Amino acid sequence: MLLSRKWLNEFVSIDANDHDFSEDMTLSGSKVEVTEVEGAEISNVVVGRVEEIVRHENSDHMWICQVDVGEGELTQIVTGAQNVKKGDLVPVAKHNSTLPGGIHIKKGKLRGETSNGMLCSFKELGLDNRDFPAAYEDGIWILSDDPELAGLEVGQDICSAVGLNDHVVEFEITPNRPDCLSVIGLAREAAVTYGKELTLHEPVVKGEGPGNLFELLDVETPADDLCPRYTARMVRNVKIGPSPKWMRERLRASGVRPINNIVDITNYVMLEYGQPMHAFDYRYVKGGKIVVRRAEDGETLTTLDGNVRNLNSSMLVIADDTRAVGLAGIMGGENSEIVEDTVDVVFESANFNGTCIRRTALSLGMRTEASAKFEKGLDILNTLPAVNRACELVEMLGAGEVLDGVIDILNYVPQPKTLKLRPEKINALLGTEIDAPEMCRILTALGFGVDGDDITVPSWRGDVEHYSDLAEEVARFFGYNQIPTTAMRGVTTQGGYSKEQLMERNLGSVCRSMGFDEIITYSFISPTYYDKIRWDADDPRRNSMKIMNPLGEDTSIMRTTVLPSMLEILTRNYNYRNKSAYLYELGRTYFLREDGLADEPKILSLGLYGPNESFFTLKGAVETILASIRAEKVTFETEQTNPSYHPGRCAKVYVNGQEIGVLGQIHPLVATNYGVDTELFCAELKFDALFAARGADPVYAPLPKFPAVTRDIAVLVDAAITVGALEDCILSAAKGLLKDVKLFDIYNGANLPKGKKSVAFNLILRADDRSLTAQEADDEVKAMLEALEKDLGATLR
Repeated sequence: MLLSRKWLNEFVSIDANDHDFSEDMTLSGSKVEVTEVEGAEISNVVVGRVEEIVRHENSDHMWICQVDVGEGELTQIVTGAQNVKKGDLVPVAKHNSTLPGGIHIKKGKLRGETSNGMLCSFKELGLDNRDFPAAYEDGIWILSDDPELAGLEVGQDICSAVGLNDHVVEFEITPNRPDCLSVIGLAREAAVTYGKELTLHEPVVKGEGPGNLFELLDVETPADDLCPRYTARMVRNVKIGPSPKWMRERLRASGVRPINNIVDITNYVMLEYGQPMHAFDYRYVKGGKIVVRRAEDGETLTTLDGNVRNLNSSMLVIADDTRAVGLAGIMGGENSEIVEDTVDVVFESANFNGTCIRRTALSLGMRTEASAKFEKGLDILNTLPAVNRACELVEMLGAGEVLDGVIDILNYVPQPKTLKLRPEKINALLGTEIDAPEMCRILTALGFGVDGDDITVPSWRGDVEHYSDLAEEVARFFGYNQIPTTAMRGVTTQGGYSKEQLMERNLGSVCRSMGFDEIITYSFISPTYYDKIRWDADDPRRNSMKIMNPLGEDTSIMRTTVLPSMLEILTRNYNYRNKSAYLYELGRTYFLREDGLADEPKILSLGLYGPNESFFTLKGAVETILASIRAEKVTFETEQTNPSYHPGRCAKVYVNGQEIGVLGQIHPLVATNYGVDTELFCAELKFDALFAARGADPVYAPLPKFPAVTRDIAVLVDAAITVGALEDCILSAAKGLLKDVKLFDIYNGANLPKGKKSVAFNLILRADDRSLTAQEADDEVKAMLEALEKDLGATLR
């Protein structure tokens, strides 16, 4: 929000310089971003009078001017302009002056004649003919020809002479304070900050125009839920022309380009009151009726910017009897624009549903100054004062004849919000000792109603809902820097990680200890990723949540699997010619529930490739992860149906019979889809399942007192029998003495029957209360061998 300090002084007189003003306003809660002075780039440029002008002897188009710049002696300046004559008042850039754009003017010679500066056009001063419509567009700016610049003095600084000396302050307004998106709102804040009186003006409209408003105009609001209030007035016999200089100056300082008196009035009121307005050319309102309704699906509207907008029923439009003439709260239609031959004008001042306006502007990609205000939620009681102020300005400028009467449809009657003032609670919250009268003084100055301890919140402060909000208002103007520093009081909560967070940190630590690097990928992906990992077209996992405003097609849905994200990063490393890569990520997936909300399960994904890596490298990493959480009864089963993985090198992972994930080699066709000609290995483990599978915290156990007995066995078994099945059989057959079993060899070479393999294990046996005898160890091993032969057909080799 750009604030003109000249305009501000109309409501409250502030003498502070820009630096102090910025500091004070920021400390009271209105953050200042930057301040600037109009015309700051212009220096040493003054008003001069041409006293004599003669033709340059050495040029057929140059003139030598003797100019009075208020220094007692005339200054000679050579110019090529053809519109200068004796007696004219003109802008003079003297020797060693500066102009906008970093232009530096020095004296010099032109065709042998000394020129001690330059006569300026208004363009060279950073202005255009919208700022000064009466100025001659080409050539030197003849100040004395403009009746709005009467009374200028020779030698006067040009910036003060033409009103280019305003001080402009840019505020960063938070979304909860739309009332401060206005000069009046900021003036109220400034008045309380400096303890000054706020002077507000009540608009007065004579309303003596010809005709009856209610016979000429009718307003209907069928979409009353999206239009809490609609206020309209009418002006007849409009005279379109430039706005007065004072209004153009204020608009320019506020970053708004002057257009014509009617349009400028609507912009002026929007800046002053914070209430967006729109002016309709009445002749284009068919049937003399305005209808505030939802758009029809497929309906189109050409807006003022010349673009055709495709509308739907979620959007709100201003229409007449036959068609839409404007997008409510965003932009008017091309067929309602105010032009030079406009005769009758309808002023609209309405309050629209902020959510509807925001969604419409976002959907159409046309966020405007008006929509930016409406979407924050404006004061419903502000529409009538704003439209009256616009009509008052019309009468003040002689721009038309205002009809008596106002059409004011109020679909929602706001009820005043009342809060209790609790000084003791406010002081306890702030750590202060402010007395109740001081709190009441601050709140009264801000426009709050004070009746004992009942505080009535003004209509423009929709953000105040709780006594803590009142405490914030008191703190802002009591002064944060006045609040004493005190020791912390009350009960404090000791921070710490939850069990889930500790689990996440533990998993990350284990992965990094194995040499894996963490990656973080986007949760939104392209729908084509599911094709690349070979999911069937009817796979229910393709049912992804779609993003309403995606950055592009490649980021248009929320992923239901982390596999494509991992493969993208593995592929990138491979394309960068990294010989190997070991990556992990704890990322979220997203599934739409029947209630419209989303499930967001976390997945621990691993990915690797390299010249010496295999399925068992990845399996070992998964086993290490499971061991770190002390998971019990870990088993792996061959998986043949997952289309993303190699059917012969893929396994499901189970803990206590519950599936927790999958691991394996990526299917060669998937690797080809990613342009990779090496073997890729990935694992996907459900975090929730890992968390549920974690074992009890370790408990200290003393070292064994008695020695262990080791036995090595090698069994001959069918090649299809897995090592895991053999280990499970050995463990189930043990009678309590087996402490550990370790695989140390698999042999399937020569001298073995066809279809057989030899698997060798190291067995560690121990009793906790005695030393084992050889016979006890042999009996334990014998029981294991008998179980292997009975259950799996394995024989001792």
